[in-house]
Amino acid sequence: MYLLDEQLNSFHANGFLILRNFANVNECKAILKMAKLHLKEHIEPLETELEYGGKSKEYRTDIIDYSSDTNIKQITVRRLRQVYQRDALFKSWMENEKIRPILQQVLDDQVCLTLAHHNSIMTKMPYSSTETAWHRDRRYWRYGDDNLVSVWLALGEENSDNGVLEFIPKSHMMNFDDEQFDDKEYFDSSNEKNLSLIETKVSTTLKQGDVVLFHSKLLHRANANRTNEPKISFVYTVKGASTKVIEGTRSASYPEILLDRLDK
Repeated sequence: MYLLDEQLNSFHANGFLILRNFANVNECKAILKMAKLHLKEHIEPLETELEYGGKSKEYRTDIIDYSSDTNIKQITVRRLRQVYQRDALFKSWMENEKIRPILQQVLDDQVCLTLAHHNSIMTKMPYSSTETAWHRDRRYWRYGDDNLVSVWLALGEENSDNGVLEFIPKSHMMNFDDEQFDDKEYFDSSNEKNLSLIETKVSTTLKQGDVVLFHSKLLHRANANRTNEPKISFVYTVKGASTKVIEGTRSASYPEILLDRLDK
């Protein structure tokens, strides 16, 4: 499967693209079932809400050990980390051949999985999750260029009540001053310079099987979950094969998986 020129141009212009009804529903259900099992058993490595809110910029830049640092049983899990190695279901989705030609198009390169970043089951738990502030994923990643794209799979409905993704179109191509971000490099929603741009945000309800592709420098956020059911999503990141990791950094601390090129 390949993108139409209109779709590819839209991705490059806006920094994101939604592929409706892309993933097989039965595959989504199987992934969701396995994810819920890992969440229920708190299978490491994982990130809790407490860690998400309390960790510094330096920690997020340098972290290598992704295990949780809490012994509290009543925790709110924010994400299951390092899912590529957890189960064949997760690995299979990250190596999915249907989407690979599309990723080759948007990267204009051979596809390489980056296991150091994302590679996660993301959650928004009912009432106990927090909002995700405006940010660029690229801020803590260390590569020679910005040719990295995240692949977000909705495992259930995602809407404004349970924390659907919101984007600021075209922000992946914008340059900002340091003062427009806070000390953790979140885009400051109280900064007057940012307000008019934030007003351009867009979002749309996602259904099970919908996939969102978004650029590593695109500003995005999500509300807390105000419903009675968890919102569970799958996200991983790919880069072009020619995009080089900077040695000695967190980004170089985990393997990269070069996927075979699939031609027409």
